[in-house]
Amino acid sequence: MAKKDYYEVLGINRDASDEEIKKAYRKLAMKHHPDRNPDNPKAEEHFKEAKEAYETLSDGQKRAAYDQYGHAAFEAGGMGGGAGGAGAQGFDFSDIFGDIFGGGRGGGGRSNVHRGADLRYNMEITLEQAARGTETQIRVPTMAECETCHGSGAKPGTSPTTCTTCGGHGQVRMQQGFFSIQQTCQRCHGSGKMITSPCKDCGGNGRIKQHKTLSVKIPAGVDNDDRIRLSGEGEHGVNGGPPGDLYVVIHTKPHAVFQRDHNDLHCEMPISFSTAALGGEIEIPTLDGAARIKIPAETQSGKQFRLRGKGIKGVRSASYGDLHCHVIVETPVNLTERQKELLREFEAINATDSGHHNPRAKSWMDKVKDFFGQ
Repeated sequence: MAKKDYYEVLGINRDASDEEIKKAYRKLAMKHHPDRNPDNPKAEEHFKEAKEAYETLSDGQKRAAYDQYGHAAFEAGGMGGGAGGAGAQGFDFSDIFGDIFGGGRGGGGRSNVHRGADLRYNMEITLEQAARGTETQIRVPTMAECETCHGSGAKPGTSPTTCTTCGGHGQVRMQQGFFSIQQTCQRCHGSGKMITSPCKDCGGNGRIKQHKTLSVKIPAGVDNDDRIRLSGEGEHGVNGGPPGDLYVVIHTKPHAVFQRDHNDLHCEMPISFSTAALGGEIEIPTLDGAARIKIPAETQSGKQFRLRGKGIKGVRSASYGDLHCHVIVETPVNLTERQKELLREFEAINATDSGHHNPRAKSWMDKVKDFFGQ
């Protein structure tokens, strides 16, 4: 009797994806499994057909051969029979539902060798240190291998024994109806070993908490939230696993003078009313010392002056940023009577032609009049 086309058996197109093949098979397997159809002798036959089709089409090489030669590809010892697998009664659903329940085909426990956890250390540095770079030492809490038991978790002179529940596999198989599911052993938590006499120093954990001192080089130009990776300086691995990494995260302290914007610096510089009106020269700070800039006459408050190359050279930059100086006209306080008298005199003279001397105020008043319709 000629075999049915595998694609027809599963009810899928010839260009079906691996996921569509698995989905179709899972549906048929649940429908025709003999445990669910004890009074239907044809159910086992349909189940075997579906299983044979799935085992062929889910294998890339077998599927390619089947697409080219059909069933002849597996005859006379060609590529191995599709129906030569386990019978329906002994079928293991872990290959279909392993992605859901975490089990896998073929038994065996999960590896208990784990990479150590990565650590994060928040480091505060000054703006000057960020700009020029620095080297400092940090003290980091970490989990290290217990020196008493050398990471085994067992008391010196003893050793872990094979778990009697899972037989050292780390997993146990549970039968739920026609499902066969693998789960992590609850007794040994997947390690496959039991510690009957735990180490008194680490309590059977194999690791102890301690601090270590590390030297960290901060490159010039680092910015907020930049990370410096110290490879292998994280937590110690479990059962011979590699250690994790340590990430030093940079945070720059607020500066009394400068505010940083990427590679540029900004600062505010107060100037006197007379300097703003008549012009002059002022001295401003930079990270490399003092610099002088000329203030033109009639400078308004908030005017920005740029000093090229006086900013910061970032870690990934080819050139330095700029320094932006924002001048703020300062109102004088604690005036003497003579100063007040002179200012009143100035105000009286200024009032005769305020539009000429105060163009900004006149423009604003014109806008206000237009707003109110005057």
